[in-house]
Amino acid sequence: MFNSSKQKTPPISTYEDEAQKVVTLIGAGATCDGAFSARDTTRIDGTINGPVHIEGSLIVGQSGKVNGDVTAQNVFLAGEITGNIDCNSGKLEVSDSGKLVGDVTTKSIVIDENAIFQGRCTMTTDINSATQAKERAAATVESDNK
Repeated sequence: MFNSSKQKTPPISTYEDEAQKVVTLIGAGATCDGAFSARDTTRIDGTINGPVHIEGSLIVGQSGKVNGDVTAQNVFLAGEITGNIDCNSGKLEVSDSGKLVGDVTTKSIVIDENAIFQGRCTMTTDINSATQAKERAAATVESDNK
């Protein structure tokens, strides 16, 4: 009765959730020239000049800068990113101090007032519940007519 066999999609992470799970930290004043990758949630307060690939979430602090394309599950931006962002199954959140110059592919986006975003945004979607309900109803009507 209480054990449902339906798979539930995990909730989209928030900045507060991810900040508690930071595994990798690039501190203020640190500079990384070249490609950077990490498995888990990463916070950047320094500068990275090159592409960034994070399997978890990426947090770019107010003093953080990324000059290159970014791929991550979720991106929380309070600093600067100059490059394209791909978080097509997650969330992009740009705070009021954030600056993004580049194109974005994401499932969910939040841009605070006074944030800067110059680029294009492509939204990815899963089939939502309304669409699923319509498809089920159409399939039921079709099977009833047979």
